[in-house]
Amino acid sequence: MKISRHAKIIELISRHDIETQEELADYLNNSGFKVTQATVSRDIRDLKLTKMSVNGGRQKYVILKPEEGISEKYIRVLKDGYVSMDMAQNILVIKTVSGMAMAVAAAIDAMHWREVVGSIAGDDTVMCAIRTTDDTEAVMDKIRKIVSKGI
Repeated sequence: MKISRHAKIIELISRHDIETQEELADYLNNSGFKVTQATVSRDIRDLKLTKMSVNGGRQKYVILKPEEGISEKYIRVLKDGYVSMDMAQNILVIKTVSGMAMAVAAAIDAMHWREVVGSIAGDDTVMCAIRTTDDTEAVMDKIRKIVSKGI
């Protein structure tokens, strides 16, 4: 439950400018997660969310990008959400657990692999544009290593 709630939080803050814990709790409750403000506070701390300024003096929650290496959080999201993957030349298609595609795409993008141009996600499918066919094989190898043993 916690992993899927964290995935939903990542999805919500990437789609909406959420300024307060109460707003985040409302979004989560409307999405079917029954949470209290205390739970949201712990989730914010666990996910290492921070606030950044947006236009008009408002603030919104964002995920801190890891400075170096791959954050354990992204590895966990990738491992927990991953089901399978296949390639079509330089397009990598990753199947995920239902509802986890957005979080998996965010994790892949956060890894800043030079081979990955970008990712888009539906409910249970991620499509990654990769620079070349050879790069697609390399990314698949990286993902296999992560999901099989955590790097």
